[in-house]
Amino acid sequence: MSDAYTLLKGVLAEVEKNLKRRITAADLAGVAAVSSVHLQRLFRMAFERPIAGYIRSRKLAASLEDLVKTDLRIIDIAMEYGFEYEQSYIRAFKREYGVTPNEMRTAGHIVKIAPPLQLVEKNKMGDGLFFGPEFVMVPDLHLTGRLCEVPFAISEEMAPRVAKEFWKQDRGKITNRLGDDVYIGLTRFPRPLTDFSYYMPSVPVAKHGDCPPGLHEDTFAASLCAKFHYIGKHHYFDINADLAKDMYEAINAYRQDENAKYSLVLGNPYFERICEGDFDGIFCKMEWFTPAFEKKPKNLVFDKPLSRLPTVFDKSFFIRAKSEREDGF
Repeated sequence: MSDAYTLLKGVLAEVEKNLKRRITAADLAGVAAVSSVHLQRLFRMAFERPIAGYIRSRKLAASLEDLVKTDLRIIDIAMEYGFEYEQSYIRAFKREYGVTPNEMRTAGHIVKIAPPLQLVEKNKMGDGLFFGPEFVMVPDLHLTGRLCEVPFAISEEMAPRVAKEFWKQDRGKITNRLGDDVYIGLTRFPRPLTDFSYYMPSVPVAKHGDCPPGLHEDTFAASLCAKFHYIGKHHYFDINADLAKDMYEAINAYRQDENAKYSLVLGNPYFERICEGDFDGIFCKMEWFTPAFEKKPKNLVFDKPLSRLPTVFDKSFFIRAKSEREDGF
């Protein structure tokens, strides 16, 4: 099987080539030489939408050209774009755009179309893919786990190790966990800043108050967050220090983009989320959530230029900050 980037890039190109014929997920899976089940799961993990819905949206978007620029009958347009029946096209059109094809023609409605999905080289990460950010509202997240001090110098190596140990040894002790397949890795920074962070491999719980001995309770407060996600052709336990470092660098690349609409909140807690049930035997998925805020003019927000502010994952900042305090800065 191809890596995720090659496989999905080929599938997206195949969809665009076949907008004027009936094509299904099974057809695309045949071209990609994978099972339809694996392709549908991978597509949903990567793009967080079903492949059948994406195909339908792209066909409808392509059909708009004929609808508004020609006098072709609705039934002929439906057949042209691979819909079996005129009514099937009309129903799909109404769900997508909120109006019927005839209403679109006669009333001149402006509609928002689904553009083609694209993968670019910067999405590649080893044998996997990296996406984001999206911006989501995360509600209060109550957690129970094992609190660890993780030195910045070895964080990429140590965090995956303690995560695996917690999953194998401690998870079963937490009887009030929500479900049996969600892992949360919460990172907090001590105050005052030092050369380590607090990392808590944990599981979500309905409420606190039933914490096993030796474990710890914490709550990630409701926040607007930037969400990034990674798809890898391996098991979760195979996430290693090199891969973790690549992911943090990709997140920081966004943080340093001066044209980005949102800024990542500096020094605040953030977490990664894994749902073991997402692993399909070939591909896994991991998500990162870090608080964010919409940017305002720099002179209204910051007393210092942006270059003086740390990145969310910048180890050197925290080490430098400690040194500067000791020097009386």
